[in-house]
Amino acid sequence: MLRGLGVSARDTMLIMLIFPVIEALSFWMLLRKPIILPVTTVESTEELIADEPPLEGFKEKIMYIKHLVKYMVPLALVYFFEYFINQGLFELVFFDNTFLDKDAQYRWLNVDYQIGVFISRSSVNLFQLNKIWLMSVFQFVNVVYFLTEVIYFYTPNIWIVFVIVLWEGLLGGGAYVNTFYRMSKEISPGRRQFAMSMVVQSDSYGIALAGFLAIPVHNAICSLPAAVRSVVW
Repeated sequence: MLRGLGVSARDTMLIMLIFPVIEALSFWMLLRKPIILPVTTVESTEELIADEPPLEGFKEKIMYIKHLVKYMVPLALVYFFEYFINQGLFELVFFDNTFLDKDAQYRWLNVDYQIGVFISRSSVNLFQLNKIWLMSVFQFVNVVYFLTEVIYFYTPNIWIVFVIVLWEGLLGGGAYVNTFYRMSKEISPGRRQFAMSMVVQSDSYGIALAGFLAIPVHNAICSLPAAVRSVVW
């Protein structure tokens, strides 16, 4: 929005520094510290999980990771697919004769994606999906769409792309929040902290691998003859 109002990229970044400050103040000043109560006195309407002793020692923790694969692999795949799109294909999507120029199209596609992420990460109290692998399948379909789109330019209207990008963000945020929601229900309190510290790395692995793959794929697409969008609504 700031760039659309004519603010320079440098000044936009400086203005946006207020948000890390707000996050820091929220973390250190607003969030309440958890109250530690004996397990026997905690009353909850949530499903009770049989507690297990905390993991001790490096070997025991490494051996426990195999129980976390069912959470890690789907989450890593979802983020691998979506960041392959975001880092290697987004910038190649372009529509002539729209209300947005090329730079603005790229910026607003990213905003659209983040709106989808925000909505889905905020929805777990209303809707839960245990089959995270379904989201990785849907995200792979998005990869196929964007890969063919940037090669053949067959989508007739930019609003179709905005809808698909919103869907992409919904899948990414949904996979993230539902993975950790499942873990909070399925893993005993004594092992939950270690489990989450391991699984939370999965999306980073996917993002990093997507970045490495996106570079040669992007260059290969750019070396192809330029496509012409023959159908426009």
